[in-house]
Amino acid sequence: MITESIEYLRNSEDWVKTFLIGGVLSLLSALVLPTILVVGYLMRVLRGTMRGDEEPPVFDDWGDLAVDGLKGFVIGFVYFLIPAIVVGIAVFLGVAGAIAGGGSDAAGLFGGLVALVGALVGFVLTIFAAYVTPAALANYAETDRMGAAFDFGELRPILFSGKYATAWLYAFALFIAAGIVSGLLGATGVGAILSAFITFYALVAVYYIFGTTWGEMHHVEMRNDDMPDERATI
Repeated sequence: MITESIEYLRNSEDWVKTFLIGGVLSLLSALVLPTILVVGYLMRVLRGTMRGDEEPPVFDDWGDLAVDGLKGFVIGFVYFLIPAIVVGIAVFLGVAGAIAGGGSDAAGLFGGLVALVGALVGFVLTIFAAYVTPAALANYAETDRMGAAFDFGELRPILFSGKYATAWLYAFALFIAAGIVSGLLGATGVGAILSAFITFYALVAVYYIFGTTWGEMHHVEMRNDDMPDERATI
């Protein structure tokens, strides 16, 4: 599956154009809107692959792409918000405890312990969020209902299946490998630019894995098009 995911983007005659657009948007991700557009494209990858479409989507219908990307962005934001809050509270309590203790060794130790426990809990929750989010996005992509992304009654069988866990590990390994390459290239100015393109390419491969796995588990039927007005509403 990893080999197929890496080759997926190249299954289109326009793959170079798609790759360049995605890379530029990833390079400008600090501006938020480009990130939303990339997320919108990844949602198209999910929809296409879960229905067995072997040809990757293109960047077009930018309005629909932005709306879809915004919904996907919100779903991911909600899942990763809880770990961020936990870590933030732990750090705040740790600092506040140290200050209240007047800078004593005991107060400093207590504050550090609270911050450490909070960081560990936050790390576990972050891994959990990273594990759940692709399934949540896939459920939304299939139904076009944002509520489906938080329907744990539907998500639970997927999340506890060996097939999804294996796909997640494949995707995680692929993304880590891409991150290492990007990190090494990022040491130079030109490499920093190239890393954005590598990240985009890796994300497409990752969401190919999730979309394909979701389609195999849900037996999602192929449709002629995926225009939002032809899918169910919230």
